[in-house]
Amino acid sequence: MQEFFSGVFENIVSLISAFTVFDFLDICLVAFIVYNAIKFLRQTRSFQLVKGIVLLLLIYLVISALNMQASTYFMSRIFDDVVLVVLVLFHPEIRHILESVGRRKLSINKDVRKSEKMSQTITTVCRACSELSDKKVGALIVLERDSILGEIINTGSRIDAVVSEEMIGNIFYPKAPLHDGAIVISDNRIVSAGCILPLTQSSLSSELGTRHRAAVGMSEQGDAVVVVVSEETGAISLASHGMLKRNISPGELRELLTNYFVKEQNDAPLIKKYFGGKKNDR
Repeated sequence: MQEFFSGVFENIVSLISAFTVFDFLDICLVAFIVYNAIKFLRQTRSFQLVKGIVLLLLIYLVISALNMQASTYFMSRIFDDVVLVVLVLFHPEIRHILESVGRRKLSINKDVRKSEKMSQTITTVCRACSELSDKKVGALIVLERDSILGEIINTGSRIDAVVSEEMIGNIFYPKAPLHDGAIVISDNRIVSAGCILPLTQSSLSSELGTRHRAAVGMSEQGDAVVVVVSEETGAISLASHGMLKRNISPGELRELLTNYFVKEQNDAPLIKKYFGGKKNDR
């Protein structure tokens, strides 16, 4: 027993003596990647797929230990092509990660003029939503962030208009031809209207209609922020990262959008305060 512990101690000492600063950086990099991957997956429906894959892996280990040849062969065929399976199952998430990395800003300096323009856009959107809410006119507004929304923009009619209360009100006027779709705001301009958004497959309250399902679905596909005004109740909601916060005031909407676009703090305490860490506010 003494020899065993002595050998373990010697191995530990040899590992420590051979440990370099590059090994430390290597461990930190791997930990960073794993942490962010888990954090990202928990914000999407992919987390359920991951749990399913882990369960299959456990089953595979059990049947292998029990020498169940037919089942082992079947499961081995699945895990032999695990890379292909992962690419097929997680291709939206992988694409989003690559887009986020590719669009990552290399400079941390603030563009003051751009922030001022974005603040004006946010103020205009909030005022327009307040007016639409009072009149109980439905609206769906997508604000582009780092993920480019070219595919979504192409589903609607390109208009390239200045963001104004009058323009937003005219687009969502109940008898207007484009009022049923969404508008996309990019670079402080309304680039398209009447856009078709992907619907979420998540379970939402039966009180919520197609606009809310589309808002959540759009927010699951990337980092865009989507504002919804209910046609039935006039309530304002905000969707981001697959989460939906309902019944917020124009003031709360302004605070949240400011944190997303001006302060650029995705995990700001204010956002956690409003969303409460829940998948959806039902």
